[in-house]
Amino acid sequence: MARRKLHHYKFSEQAENVVQVGKPLYSEVKGNWNKLYFNNESPIVVELACGKGEYTIGLGKKFPEKNFIGVDIKGDRIARGSALATEQNLSNVAFLRAGIQYSQEFFGEGELSEIWLIHPDPQVRDRNEKYRLTNPSFLAKYAGFLKEGGMFFLKTDSDFLYEYTLQTLAEAPNFRIIEHTYDLYQSHLLDEHHGVRTHYEGIFTAKGYTIKYIKAELV
Repeated sequence: MARRKLHHYKFSEQAENVVQVGKPLYSEVKGNWNKLYFNNESPIVVELACGKGEYTIGLGKKFPEKNFIGVDIKGDRIARGSALATEQNLSNVAFLRAGIQYSQEFFGEGELSEIWLIHPDPQVRDRNEKYRLTNPSFLAKYAGFLKEGGMFFLKTDSDFLYEYTLQTLAEAPNFRIIEHTYDLYQSHLLDEHHGVRTHYEGIFTAKGYTIKYIKAELV
């Protein structure tokens, strides 16, 4: 293992804002994030596949009245987000190192107010549909975590994932698509991404890709 990654893993083990295997909260936090971690009753927003946590941190800075949790399985990425949140004294930001397929082990029914997916892997091969984070199985999980009227957001550079997600959301019994756009930066919805842009989003737009955006509500 590279020395830098090893350093990141050790950092996460000690970081108070990271919940992962080996820490007491890992098996206790389901349904109890407000009580056991944040110590408040503020709404909880989750970013799935958060990478280095750029969006989680960006939203956490902009909305101090809400709680934010970034979820990713990559420990070195989580560590970077954790360190940045610590440097910026963001007590309303936490990170969970876990696979999204196991998210039902960490979030209780109706515990979340919002779920964000920011440029996830589109998994374009047919055989990989089970890994797409907007497939019907994952959407059913999200519906269980969200409060009534809770929001689901997707940003993606992938035409394929955008069209696929519009279809799966339209067919999902628990979601209603409120708005969507093929080109967020040229849309009246631009302010809804709150001026937060990830490193990879900058790369995508520089290459000429449009950023697609979907907003849906749990009904």
